[in-house]
Order: sequence, then structure tokens, then C-alpha cells
Amino acid sequence: MNKKDLMRKALLDAQAICKKCEDEKRDFTPEERAKVSALLAEAKKLKDEIKAEEGDAALKQSILDLGAGIELSDTPRAPAASVPAGKGKSIGEQFIESPMFKAWMKHIAPSGAVPESLKGLSSPPVEFKHLITGTDVTSAGAFVQTDYTGIYEPLGRYPLNVLGLVARRTTTSDLVEFVRQTTQVQEAAPTPEANVKYVTGATGEVSGTKPQGQMAFEKVHATVKTIAVYVGATKRALSDAAQIRGIIDQELRDDLLEELEQQILTGNGVGENFTGVLNTAGVLTQAFNTNILTTCRQAVTTLQVTGRARPNAWVFNPTDWETVELLQDGANRYYGNGPFAQGPNQLWGFPVVSSQSKPAGTAILADWRKAVLWDREAASISVTDSHDDWFIRNLVAILAEMRAAFGLIRPSAFCEVELA
Repeated sequence: MNKKDLMRKALLDAQAICKKCEDEKRDFTPEERAKVSALLAEAKKLKDEIKAEEGDAALKQSILDLGAGIELSDTPRAPAASVPAGKGKSIGEQFIESPMFKAWMKHIAPSGAVPESLKGLSSPPVEFKHLITGTDVTSAGAFVQTDYTGIYEPLGRYPLNVLGLVARRTTTSDLVEFVRQTTQVQEAAPTPEANVKYVTGATGEVSGTKPQGQMAFEKVHATVKTIAVYVGATKRALSDAAQIRGIIDQELRDDLLEELEQQILTGNGVGENFTGVLNTAGVLTQAFNTNILTTCRQAVTTLQVTGRARPNAWVFNPTDWETVELLQDGANRYYGNGPFAQGPNQLWGFPVVSSQSKPAGTAILADWRKAVLWDREAASISVTDSHDDWFIRNLVAILAEMRAAFGLIRPSAFCEVELA
């Protein structure tokens, strides 16, 4: 056995010990550590002896062959004649066998030995068409590790601004009752002092009778409604991906609140729907007049005079509020804050909030304290496999639901404003 074979055997033995430790997922034992160190020292010693025995030119070729020819496995290499050109060869073999490298070597070293006096050598570039990092397990792609960041980015939802305007209360019943005044006392008048004890109808008599006022009320009922949604998931998914349960819970809660705001504004009162602001009888309206700004200012007067209310906020659809903010005068100056001004949105002195749940074309000016949401059951999440045949299929239903009632205790404190 020549020195090359001995060096190859030493490297194979060292690699076998390393592979054993990796398979068993452990560190070297003291004996194995000493054995590997001895094998590497032996291989280095053999390499030094080979270098001493061979000339510089032969040594270069031997080192290249050593990198390509020593396979660290017991599987014998196929004969060179059966391997297509450029296939199954190491990068070093393809490099030294390329026509460009051979021509360069012939030019600088006709005898095969590179003179020691030559300095700053630089070989010509050699193209390797098959040196591609990909996903093929036979290429470098087999060593590329995916970088899992753990980042999760949801699609996003519309901001829920109206929920922050309405009054929130709680109830322990399925039916909420409140009293709404329909007629108020308006009969007060100056009254002269009586000048007779008994009124006979004679000229000059003053009865001094005070005017009687009148009031009327009505009982209003708001039924507690249920808003719910569920999704299905496998038990394995919930067990293997801890993050998914939190994502599902949050998505379901967000969907409940989005539907709740939609119901507060546009519920039609049919079936299990709330009777929303825009469908409640007695809500005032302001017709469009001249332009948006003029119409909105008249709505303030309508609410204050006719509704006897003190408005505290506008609600606009985002596209309608964009139209308002882009209004300009004859000199192309913005009426409002403009693109660079800071500060909260306001229109005629009252705050403005945007809601995608508000249909475009009209705005609402109101005293939002007169809208009440009674919470019967806050949003809750429950999980069950008692749905259809889901128990035997390892499926579960994740259900989110809430129960609440909604009503306007004073509809005349709300005004729908036409914007066109």
C-alpha cells in the first residue's frame, strides 16, 4: 500500500469516527478524540513525505488529484471512460483539464515546472456552466437552510372608530327597555295675577289661571342580538403550530367587532340585525345645498335648533372626507389643514372620524352619547369537536360570539347630511 493509499485510509478512519458521533448526536469520547488526532497527524506526516519525494511540478498535479481522487466513502469511483466530459468531476479536475488552463500552463511553463522567479501569476477565468446553487440535493442547494423569521403579517382590517363614540353599558337581560320622551312641555307663558275670587265672565275679570303643560313618553325595547363566527381547524395544526391558535382567536374577535360597527351604523332591524343609526325613525336629515361646506354648516344649525342637541363628532366615509380635505379656494389654497399641517381633523369646530362602515354619499353629525350599546356577553372564544363527525376526524370548531343590544335613546340628536 503506497503512501497515498495510507493517507486516504487515515482520513477515512477519522471521518468514520466523526460520522458516528454526529449520528449519535454526541461529542467525542476521550479515546475517540485521541484517535482522531493521531489519524490526522499520520495523514499530515504522509503528506509531508509525499511532498519531499516529488518535484514541484509533480506535487502540484498530485495535490489536485488528491482533492479530486480521494473519495471519503467506500464506494469505488466509476472508470473515467464512463463519465461524460465535465460531469462527475470535481471543480479542480474540470479546471486543470480545461483548454484555457492547459494553454496558459504551456505558455508559462513549457517544461511542466513553474519557475520560482515568476511572480504575480494569474490564470485565465474558466467558466463552469454546471456550478449552480439550486434546490437539487446533488447541488449546493442541499446545504442552503431556509431562514424562518417567524414574522406573520395579516391582511389588515378597517379602523373601528365609531365604537369609541357610542356610550357603553351592560345588561343582564335579553331585552333592554328604556323610556323615550316624545312630547315635551312647551306651554309656559306669562300669567297675570287674579283679581276676582270667582270668575263670572264679567268684563275686566282676570282669572289668573296658569297654563297646563303636556308631556308624552314611549317605551322602547332593544332586543339582545348574537353576533358569531367560527372556523374549523385540525387538532394537529393547533398542537404543532402554537402561533396559529392566537392568530385564529384574534381574527375571529376582529371580525366580530367589524360586524358590530357595521350593525351600529347600517343595521336594518330585520331578524337578528340591530336597528342602526341610519335606519332609526326620528333621525334628522339635512338636504344638500350649494356645496359640501355650506350643507355641513346648515346641518350644525339643524341639529342645534330642531334636534336641540349638542353635537360632538362627525362620521364620514373615508372617500367623502378626502373630498372635503381637498377642497380649495380660487387661489388653489386648501380650506382645511392642507398636506403639511398637523392636528386632529375637524369640520366647523367638531371632530371628524372616518369609518369604512359608513356608506359613501352622506355624513352623520350627532351627539353620539345618545347612542347606547348594551353588552350582554363580551366577545368570547370556545372550542369543540362536537360538530357533525369532526370528533372522529380530529377536527375542532373555534367559535367566537358576543351578545349585545343597541338603540338611540334620542334619535333627534342625530342628523344624516347629504354630501351631493
